[in-house]
Amino acid sequence: MALLPALVNAHTHLELSYLAGAVRPAARFPDWIRAVMAARRAHPDPGAPTIVSAARAAIESARASGTGLVGDVSNTLVTVPLLAGTGVAARVFYELLGFNAADPEGRVRAAREAIDTGTPAGGDVRLSLAPHAPYSVSPGLLAALRGDLDAHPGDVSTVHVSESADEVEFVARGSGAWRDLLTEVGAWSQAWEPPGTSPVAYLADVGFLDGRVIAVHAVQCDGDDLARLRALGTTIVSCPRSNRHVGVGDPPIEAFYAAGVDVAFGTDSLASAADLNLFAELAVARGLAPRVPARLLLESATMGGARALGFGGELGSIEPGKRAAIIAVRVPPGVGDVEEYLLSGIAPSAVAWLDARTHA
Repeated sequence: MALLPALVNAHTHLELSYLAGAVRPAARFPDWIRAVMAARRAHPDPGAPTIVSAARAAIESARASGTGLVGDVSNTLVTVPLLAGTGVAARVFYELLGFNAADPEGRVRAAREAIDTGTPAGGDVRLSLAPHAPYSVSPGLLAALRGDLDAHPGDVSTVHVSESADEVEFVARGSGAWRDLLTEVGAWSQAWEPPGTSPVAYLADVGFLDGRVIAVHAVQCDGDDLARLRALGTTIVSCPRSNRHVGVGDPPIEAFYAAGVDVAFGTDSLASAADLNLFAELAVARGLAPRVPARLLLESATMGGARALGFGGELGSIEPGKRAAIIAVRVPPGVGDVEEYLLSGIAPSAVAWLDARTHA
């Protein structure tokens, strides 16, 4: 057996678990988003039994495959009570959208009140606010969210950034598929002017990014973007299986590590991934980054994610003073390189949780 700290799935959307198998792969990300929007409109009640039961089953399956901490992005907070007491700790990000939203400060105040009211006792589920993406959140809403983050020093935030070529075009020139979609749904703002930079540069220039913000995906980042993320201390969360499903291409994982950026991994949701098994995500990452040492990929899937989500003092490694959140992975006879084996795609049936109370 190989003993490991519990894995950290640093980016998922548990409330979308009911869409498993319902949203087909797309050639372009905006087309995939349209399909998700249509599917969500067909289920307007976030507390519907179908949505709740699927989310609960997803949490159970994540734990069964060795995950002990998740970064869960939610628009409804329906997953907060479901996570409490499951043995899976969580940072739940209450995600706001609004490209032409009136009174952004008021929206953020209301969202803060909602998470303060919904935060369960015990500390295993921690709530923060987050913007969705540069193409779906106005500069005013970004500023208000950053102000809230600054006012709550124990929080961290997250943002989808540089996920698609369409996003790069939109931030650089204000044109393309994202402008078309914003216009279709009545969210376009005539007052918005494209910054003429990359999405990472835009978020950095407006003061949103720093070491307390997670940059999810970063598929379209170039060397300048990665250098800036490193300088800011921003962690990238890579979700390669989802990137392929939604049509944005493979993330440059080797470039992430070569640039010295902190990296974590996530599965994204069951709407764009076959399962929430982080070992399966690591197997795809290994194929995309064969020159990255195995120990670094494993560290990203444990300590890297725990630190990014604000749990670095409690989870992510096996050492005195931390929680005894330890998994055991069955290793077949004849395996010479255990670290490489752990990147080969471990099935849940090979994973067991150690209980410190019964094995003391």
